[in-house]
Amino acid sequence: MTNSPIKQTPHLASSAAAPTDQQLRSPKSSRGLRKLQSAHQLSANYAALNTPSLISQQRQQQQRNTSSSHINQAPQIPPLPTFSSHHRTRSNSDAVISNPVTNTTATKKAAASKKVPPSHNPREELEGLVRQGPQGDVPTELSRLRHLVLCEGLYADSDGMSQIRIYIWLILLNAPAIGTDSYLELIRRGASPAYSKIRNDTFRTLATNPLFKRRVSEASLIRLLNAVAWKLHDAKIEKLAEPTMVNAANERGSPELQHASPIVKHAQGPPTTTATDGSEAGGTEPGIYVQGMNVLCAPFLYAARSEAEAFVAFHVFVTKECPGYVRGAMDGVHKGLALVDKCLAIVDPKLSSYLQSKHMKAELYAFASVLTMCACTPPLPEVLQLWDFLFAYGSHLNVLCICAQLVIMRETLLTSPSPTKLLRSFPPLQARLIIEITVSNLRKIPADIYEELVHHAE
Repeated sequence: MTNSPIKQTPHLASSAAAPTDQQLRSPKSSRGLRKLQSAHQLSANYAALNTPSLISQQRQQQQRNTSSSHINQAPQIPPLPTFSSHHRTRSNSDAVISNPVTNTTATKKAAASKKVPPSHNPREELEGLVRQGPQGDVPTELSRLRHLVLCEGLYADSDGMSQIRIYIWLILLNAPAIGTDSYLELIRRGASPAYSKIRNDTFRTLATNPLFKRRVSEASLIRLLNAVAWKLHDAKIEKLAEPTMVNAANERGSPELQHASPIVKHAQGPPTTTATDGSEAGGTEPGIYVQGMNVLCAPFLYAARSEAEAFVAFHVFVTKECPGYVRGAMDGVHKGLALVDKCLAIVDPKLSSYLQSKHMKAELYAFASVLTMCACTPPLPEVLQLWDFLFAYGSHLNVLCICAQLVIMRETLLTSPSPTKLLRSFPPLQARLIIEITVSNLRKIPADIYEELVHHAE
């Protein structure tokens, strides 16, 4: 009986006879040849399956070596598995990692570069300074604030209204914090010694300015001026109550210093304050109200968001920045007028000589501008912008701002046979142009004249 090819698979490679030509040409022989090839493949696979694995072979080899030889050999530690990613063609977005340390540094730099940079929007910087306060050294932050005010200005609408302006002013004036109750207590005290004079001035404060009239009432102006008058009155009483050193003769007739009580001081001369208006007729003692303070107060009320804020800013301004302007004799105003003539002669000698030839001194045309810090000249939004600059770098620069206005009018003044008519009212303010001319002219002012500018309103 003939065996099948499958049963003879293990022995096909050695015992199978080669088929004859007649068998190869027949269909049966073709099928037989395919069966032989399949059987050969199956036999090879079977042999591979029956062969022990590599791990088994290694174990068997180790056992044979251990049993047959006593030579101690260090075992080979297999390499630690590497968790490398599968290999693929690198795309354009893949990064070549050459050095892990360098790559970490580069990653940190890349992350830092992706951080949102600090805002360079001047408006956001100013709002951040107001809301968050200084983030570093206070003098440095104040310098940055002044620089922003000078170069960028405060954001405001067409009416000059800005949400942060009053707070910027309070910061630049170094105004203390004060509660609303303190302001209300001054109002509850009623009419101050200067109340009647205040009422005579308030109704005509910026009477032709519709922006001011729409936002600030006369009653608000009266309350604030009356409260400031009470504050100045109390400060004056406290000063009078302080004992001072006066010269007095002893029993031998030689002078010596003694303490004088307020009664002695009042006995030495008549009082300088009248009970009707509270302002002095002369002298260097501080007053409580002078004509023109109503106009000087108006921008504070217009820019502030409450009367209490305007009260604090205005009180600090008249007591710290320009106390010489609110004395009865207004000596600070007269010093400022003299400085207008001096500074104009320095920055524009030709124009100064022409005005002097027409007998046009500053006291004839610049009195209101000096006293009110140019607040008497419309438009009011430009006044606020000019005050931003004055509060940032000093109200004494108002003198140079007046000179700048004259320089702007230069050609018109030089060609006019009667400049008096032109100077009765200054043209509308151009704050940015005035500031630019003022900063440019500031370099021409000698040190001694500038020192007078700084101290003339004290």
